Amino acid sequence: MGFIFTIIAFLIVLTIHEFSHAWMANRLGDPTAKYAGRVTLNPMAHLDLMGTLLLIFIGLGWGKPVPVDPRNFEKPIRDSAIVAAAGPASNIVLAFATAIPYKYLMTSGSENLALLGGFFGAVFQLSLVLFIFNFLPFPPLDGSKVVGYFMPMKYQRQYQEFLYNGPKYFMIFMIVDMFLIEEILGASIVWSVISYLYAIISTAILSIT
Repeated sequence: MGFIFTIIAFLIVLTIHEFSHAWMANRLGDPTAKYAGRVTLNPMAHLDLMGTLLLIFIGLGWGKPVPVDPRNFEKPIRDSAIVAAAGPASNIVLAFATAIPYKYLMTSGSENLALLGGFFGAVFQLSLVLFIFNFLPFPPLDGSKVVGYFMPMKYQRQYQEFLYNGPKYFMIFMIVDMFLIEEILGASIVWSVISYLYAIISTAILSIT
């Protein structure tokens, strides 16, 4: 059941994440995602084959990137940052929304309710992991575009080149981190950071809900 819950939770969390990007881009004046059929809560519109397969086999996946044309925005740098932040923001909202049923159903004393609580727990956990991972400041992750908003104008051109060229280097780093560094050091650098932040944020959310 845990595997099934994880897959269903992944579909929910990913769909809301990508939908939020698309909805916000359309709201700010760029209809590219809308014309591509991405302003929808249909999971099939947001699934990426490779990202889904990697989630199943190594525990790290992603959705199909939402197409955005910053030229349609009134303020391209600012609005691009808002669109980027919309995805992770939806994840943290979803984490808060599922924290209460997760917390109380798991301690209800009923086996059936605890099972349902396990599903909410899967959504809660994946929401936080996706929130933290996507806010890392490396392209193509959302955090890199949010950081771009705070970059001084004199460095914007270089930073945009970094955003353009960065994804291939990040993918190389992720592969080295997960298959080489983890083998040598016994832990992935990225997953260590995510786990550390997850422990802090999840404890804070569960303590106030």
